[in-house]
Amino acid sequence: MARVFNFSAGPAALPLEVLETAKQELTDWQGCGMSVMELSHRSKEFLGIAEHAERALRQLLDVPDDYRVLFLQGGATGQFGAVPFNLADAAQTADYLVTGSWSKKALAEAKRFCRAKVAGDSQESGFTEIPDPSEWDLDEDAAYLHYTPNETIGGVEFHFVPESGDVPLVADMSSTILSRPIDVSRFGLIYAGAQKNIGPAGLTIVIIRDELVGKAREGTPRMMDYAPMVEAGSMLNTPPTFAWYMAGLVFQWLLDNGGVSAMGETNRAKAELLYGAIDSSGFYSNPVRRDCRSWMNVPFTLADPELDGRFLEEAKAAGLTNLKGHRSVGGMRASIYNAMPREGVAVLVDFMKGFEARYG
Repeated sequence: MARVFNFSAGPAALPLEVLETAKQELTDWQGCGMSVMELSHRSKEFLGIAEHAERALRQLLDVPDDYRVLFLQGGATGQFGAVPFNLADAAQTADYLVTGSWSKKALAEAKRFCRAKVAGDSQESGFTEIPDPSEWDLDEDAAYLHYTPNETIGGVEFHFVPESGDVPLVADMSSTILSRPIDVSRFGLIYAGAQKNIGPAGLTIVIIRDELVGKAREGTPRMMDYAPMVEAGSMLNTPPTFAWYMAGLVFQWLLDNGGVSAMGETNRAKAELLYGAIDSSGFYSNPVRRDCRSWMNVPFTLADPELDGRFLEEAKAAGLTNLKGHRSVGGMRASIYNAMPREGVAVLVDFMKGFEARYG
C-alpha cells in the first residue's frame, strides 16, 4: 500500500526515514537479540538510548546547562495540573493567556489548584487572534505566566515570546516545539506532548530551569513532582520506552537534516504555500488574523459547507487524509508539522485548486 499524506493534528505523521529505521530495528535492536520494546528501562542498552535522546534534544534547542530535560507521561494535559502543583501555592496567583481551546483547558485545570486568572483573552474574537499585549492584566507577583504558543484547533500562533519580567514564563509547546529555533533561556518551563513533532503518543517532554525544581507544594503526587523525576532520571516508574526511543530517532533525523533552523525555513515555506492558495481563492477562507496564523495547523472553510463531505472523500481518494476540522469548529484543518514534506502541501494545494474548479 502506498503511503498517504497524513495531515492529522495528532497523533501525527512521522518522518519516513525514522519509520524505516524503527522497522529495521524492530525485532533486534543493534544486535542485542530483542526489540527496544522488550529492553529493561534499567538496562545499559536502554540507558544509552535515553542519554542519546536527551543529548540530541539539548543540541537541537541549545538547552542551557542550568535546565533539566525530563521524559515523562500523561501528555500536556497531565502538565496542566503538574505546573501549578510545582510552581504555585494554593493561595498564589498564576496568570494565563487564553487564546484557544488548549489554553482554556489549562486555565480550567489550574483553577482547581491555585488562584489562576485570565491575564489576556481573545475569546470575543472567536479565538482568531492574539490579545494585544498592552491590554494584558499581568500580576508582577504571580507564580508564573502561562501561554500556549500555538493553538492546534483554532490555528492561532504567537509569533513573539511574551515578556514576563521576573515571573517565570511557562509554555505548552506541544504543537510547535522543534518547528523553528527558540531561546530556551526565556522560559522557566516548557512542556510538550510528543504526538505532533516529537514522536508517538505516550511521551511528554518537560524542560525546566533548575531553580524551579524542588518547589512542589506538600501533598503533590510523586509522579507529578519534578524533583523526584529529576533525581530518578525520568524513571521514577517504567517510562514509555518505545516512544522515548522513537523520539531519539526523530531528534537525530532533525540533526541530520540541518536542525531546527533548516526546519524553520521549510515550515515557513510550507505555510506560505498553503495560505497563499487559500488567500488567492474566493472559494476557501481562513478565519485567523494574518499576523497570528499558525505555521503548524491551518484551518480553512469552503464557501459552501454542503461540499465538506465531498471534499474529504475526494481528498482521501487522492491520498490526502485527516483533513477534517476539529469537531468544535468544523471545516477543514491541515496540520503540516515537521514530518509533512513540502511535496505533501503542494499536492494538497493542487487538489484544492482542482476541487474549486469543479465545484466553485
